[in-house]
Amino acid sequence: MTWERKIDLLVYFVMNLMTFENRERMKLFKKIPNPREIRQKLGLNQQEFWNKVGVTQSGGSRYESGREIPKAVRELVRLVHIDQIDLTKIKRDDLIVAAMLKVQYPDLYKSLKKSAKLK
Repeated sequence: MTWERKIDLLVYFVMNLMTFENRERMKLFKKIPNPREIRQKLGLNQQEFWNKVGVTQSGGSRYESGREIPKAVRELVRLVHIDQIDLTKIKRDDLIVAAMLKVQYPDLYKSLKKSAKLK
């Protein structure tokens, strides 16, 4: 499976896990106006920042200089650097189970989600 396909699957599963309110909040992140600012606030160099989302340093440099960032890359930047999600720990089966839990046992899902926020 290609890296791009993995990104598409990840974005698809994460979007399906989100509630309506979170989807509305996502509209705020449609554009990342200044990824350089995010990177600098995190104290990362270009290679460290962009490698975490599967982008080369030179590609990231182009995005920081104003080139439009593809949606999949924008979402990965948001997940990894804004929401602080470690993608190396997420497995496809985990996302499928979470999506199934949300549909089949919505009350349990909400309770677990609330507990997770408290930690």
